[in-house]
Amino acid sequence: MKEKISVFGCGWLGFPLAKYLINEGFIVKGSTTSSNKLDLLKKHHIEGFLVHLNENSISGNYTELLAESKTVVINIPPGLKRNPNKNHVAEIAHLVSAIEDHNIKNVLYISSTSVFNDETHFLEIIDTTKPNAISDSAKQLIEIEQLLQNNPNFYTTILRFGGLFDEERHPAKYLSGRKDVSNPEAPINLIHKEDCIQIIADILKNNLYNLSINAVHPNHPDKKTYYSAYCQHHSLPLPEFSTSTESKGKRVNSAKLIQLLNYTFKQAP
Repeated sequence: MKEKISVFGCGWLGFPLAKYLINEGFIVKGSTTSSNKLDLLKKHHIEGFLVHLNENSISGNYTELLAESKTVVINIPPGLKRNPNKNHVAEIAHLVSAIEDHNIKNVLYISSTSVFNDETHFLEIIDTTKPNAISDSAKQLIEIEQLLQNNPNFYTTILRFGGLFDEERHPAKYLSGRKDVSNPEAPINLIHKEDCIQIIADILKNNLYNLSINAVHPNHPDKKTYYSAYCQHHSLPLPEFSTSTESKGKRVNSAKLIQLLNYTFKQAP
């Protein structure tokens, strides 16, 4: 019998992920906050459900979304840049309660390497490095990771991606033409959407749970060199970098991921 997977968050990453999993033989149910997207999900054989998370409750048809699924992928952007005062931990706590009620066996939580602090000596982040970032958004992600990992009712894997990009959505386009860009000597930690999807699928297919995995392409040129070259190659205005303060950053090592999955990255930054 085909395994059922529920994907919370069928957006920029979650929607192509759901399509890929369908092609890999899974039955996929996906959540969206937009009624206009339900027909699109149905067109690609994804069972779509309107679900809304807020600090006070979870609403919508989440019961059908979770029913009979063995695994849940939580891919919900925190939205803290738009709403920095939001309690995203409370939102996820409501989802966790629903997951418990539906006897879900496995949870794959998409987190971020921003849970690790940037340092002037560019610390190498390995699989045993403890999350230590102190920004409000990072603290919330760390708390959510712990909330899931400490729950005895299901197995959890934390998958931390670096900066996500594809051909259309690239951080260089945001930096292009900007002045006083900080941390010019910091290493980049990027990962292409295609690799994100493949890594998630490999974890699901191999039932790799009770783990914390960092996922970043192994190439780490410095920020100034990389973004200047990208903008020049794509005929974009070059960013101007500031050297008035010492650069801070980190270098995320994905060796554990490569070893566990025998993984070869498909798309270089």
